[in-house]
Amino acid sequence: MTQALELTSTSNAFKPTFTKLVSKEGSAEYPLKAIHICEETFAPLEVAYDYDAIKAQVSRESIAKGPNSIWRYKAFLPVESENPIDVGTGMTPFVKSNRLARRLGLKNLYIKNDAVNMPTLSFKDRVVSVALTRARELGFTTVSCASTGNLANSTAAIAAHAGLDCCVFIPSDLEAGKVLGTLIYNPTVMAVKGNYDQVNRLCCEVGNTYGWGFVNINLRPYYSEGSKTLGFEVAEQLGWKLPDHIVAPLASGSLFTKIHKGFQEFVKVGLVDDKPVRFSGAQAEGCSPIAQAFREGRDFVIPVKPNTIAKSIAIGNPADGMYALDLARKTNGNIESVNDAQIIEGIKLLAETEGIFTETAGGTTIAVLKKLVEAGKIDPEETTVVYITGNGLKTQEAVQGYISEPFLIEPKLDSFERALERSRTLERLEWQQTLV
Repeated sequence: MTQALELTSTSNAFKPTFTKLVSKEGSAEYPLKAIHICEETFAPLEVAYDYDAIKAQVSRESIAKGPNSIWRYKAFLPVESENPIDVGTGMTPFVKSNRLARRLGLKNLYIKNDAVNMPTLSFKDRVVSVALTRARELGFTTVSCASTGNLANSTAAIAAHAGLDCCVFIPSDLEAGKVLGTLIYNPTVMAVKGNYDQVNRLCCEVGNTYGWGFVNINLRPYYSEGSKTLGFEVAEQLGWKLPDHIVAPLASGSLFTKIHKGFQEFVKVGLVDDKPVRFSGAQAEGCSPIAQAFREGRDFVIPVKPNTIAKSIAIGNPADGMYALDLARKTNGNIESVNDAQIIEGIKLLAETEGIFTETAGGTTIAVLKKLVEAGKIDPEETTVVYITGNGLKTQEAVQGYISEPFLIEPKLDSFERALERSRTLERLEWQQTLV
């Protein structure tokens, strides 16, 4: 290493702290290469760390002095480079909710808003920044992914910044905003006639044939670690303490479990005090294999065929589904699902109360938050954090036809006044309907 980076007040230089890949089932260990499945159990692999080494390098003060991005937590991430790919990802707004909290009857509700994450307005920028940094370290020159949209946006954008060749695979029926939001970075885009699970199977074959770095396949152990930063940031933004309850969307289940891992790592190195944190997950009814298993008391997930407007979380065969199930149960959390109409209402509710326009995954999460409150499954006194993972500008089709139209007027005062009276009449009618 040519340049030392001070991470603590005692001038300890950064040294990589990740040591090996380990199976999530059994005790098998693997070298730090581009592999993601245990050969013995076929379970996912994840990154192991030397926590004593992390503890020697970091403190609250050193983290606070770090870059205003996910790389302030570099000692907790699986990279060797002194210069990781930093495009300003992370440290997104942590909003103390007032109007939404009052609407729901909660006293301590916070919104972690990754709808404005950089550079492509979703939490996927976190995982891709880590994955592509590791891909570059492992010698890959072409990177790829199987995506429901947001991941393709992130992979294409960050690959362009890093000068890596990029080819991404998406279902052919994705929202126009997400397709455009990938094509603008000039990758090769393969639109597959099939759902995400079919796209993912094809990508496994392509990866084995061409030797590319697939961020969510052979690079998955490193990629998934980026989601821990959503746990790190919440703990730091809460004043170096853990919340009581989190509500997050569930697709593969990885985000959910990695937020928990992030909390536990901060506890292990003494940055925060340990406490119980309840984990609740949100799915769309049209693709809710984890919620169905939770509701039926199963410890396994039965794959389903997706049929929902919430395409960004429409993974019918979730890789980490059973781990998400286990986490919700052992923390006394819940996993719920909501229908497409409730998802649209969730998008509108967040927008009109907090001024945050989220995509369908966020609408799902807000709708499930509301459902849990109404069922008495969230204590109004709890410090609850709801995770918003993507921007509504990407999924405008979902709300078209469900929101009002502008009033078309002449450039005259009387035309404006007639329209204003109409608007006030409509507002009164809406309130009457709400009261009924």
